[in-house]
Amino acid sequence: MDVNELIKKGESEEIEFKKSLAERKEILETISAFANSKGGTIFVGIEENRNGTVKDVVGIVVKGKEIEDLSNEIRQNTDPVIFPSIEVKDVEGKSVLVIKVNKNPITVFATINKIPVAFKRVGKTNPKMDVNEIRRIFSEGKEFIWDSQVCQDASLDDIDWEKVGWFKSLYRYLSGKEILTEDKKLLENFKCLKNDAVKNSGALLFGKEPHKFILNNKITVIRYAGDEISDRYMDIMDFYGNLFDLIDKTDKYIREHIQVASMLIPGQIRREEIPQYPLFAIRELIVNTAAHRDYSIAGSRIIIKMFKNRIEYHSPGGFPPGITPENIVDVQCSRNPILVDVMSKVKYIESIGDGIDRVLNSVKNHPLKPELPLFREVGNSVIVTLYGADMSKVEQSEFGRKLNERQNWVLEYLANHDYITTKTLSELAGISERQARYDLNDLVKKGVIFAEGNTAARKYNLRQSSAIFGNLRQ
Repeated sequence: MDVNELIKKGESEEIEFKKSLAERKEILETISAFANSKGGTIFVGIEENRNGTVKDVVGIVVKGKEIEDLSNEIRQNTDPVIFPSIEVKDVEGKSVLVIKVNKNPITVFATINKIPVAFKRVGKTNPKMDVNEIRRIFSEGKEFIWDSQVCQDASLDDIDWEKVGWFKSLYRYLSGKEILTEDKKLLENFKCLKNDAVKNSGALLFGKEPHKFILNNKITVIRYAGDEISDRYMDIMDFYGNLFDLIDKTDKYIREHIQVASMLIPGQIRREEIPQYPLFAIRELIVNTAAHRDYSIAGSRIIIKMFKNRIEYHSPGGFPPGITPENIVDVQCSRNPILVDVMSKVKYIESIGDGIDRVLNSVKNHPLKPELPLFREVGNSVIVTLYGADMSKVEQSEFGRKLNERQNWVLEYLANHDYITTKTLSELAGISERQARYDLNDLVKKGVIFAEGNTAARKYNLRQSSAIFGNLRQ
């Protein structure tokens, strides 16, 4: 139908008028509403009457890259990303912007005031969808959910059937019940297979090498010496494998590289070991990033950054539909329901969705009372910051009391590097080379490390037979 004919029909379930491009928020809401309904057209440069008929064609003045900027803003603030058709049409001798939005198979959220909201079209209005309605839509549209889609090029030969056996054994151990179902049928019941086709969930949970088919199935852990990002880091590790192994490997690595102190408890002879972070929180946040991330984002991966005072979990994709930092404890909505369902059967995740609540409780119950975690959405990622406790309140070990903080850090560094130099310690710790040389030579005098080479190019190594460092790491 001709543009002029459409405009004459007035606002309807599929037509919306906006007076100017200044109404950005309302335009985004209408795009979400049209995409979640039958599709529709937004005319910008039309002033309407209260009844939705045309009052005046005011037109717009398109300056420079304004249309390109609008297109970019729509892409940045819709999830999944919407690419509407945007054209300038002549109406009564004036320029009117015509934005055509098609119906989308997946519920589209618009980011309004930094919060993702889904809208629907009801007559001439754009009411918000409530959480229950979103859940219903997702449950009815399972074929559009990523973890239920077929994993291209994967076959039954790519399934690790030993891992399926491991799953059965773990289930028996945890529940006391035997799984008698044949392996292939079990994965079909779990919705990981369909007619011998491997789904994304099957590849991730039970694949031999999932990253061959799902390239972004990787967790990278980066360890920094201080409290800020630097171009020099202590270590960087990439972890691959099925989700169970990925979680276990990452959890083990982080636990091995946090501070563990000892505290004398009144009435007890034995000291209590106090980790810098609640161990439950460390693992649960790894599980959440793996289970709830958006795997459809090409080139993405989970990144965990370890600083001296905190751990940051960077998960690709924004919060799942209907979830915000404010309601994350009270509202549950899974982006990957099959992954969550299968993992919950062996207690890797709680299907009832109280994991975050338990993370907060584990932090509140930590004896050194660290700051509560921070949840935020930055760009197309969710970042959760787990703050470490102030370890200066307790003693790390009998030997640790004799070393300063930098010297303990040197031992940690040498656990993952062949040697350290005065210059390296100076740069990473932000101290003078003179102070760095003093710290290193003091460790040599105490018999913890040894030095080789002349003063100008001296390298400091960890004694291979040092039992002291092993005690510090435990």
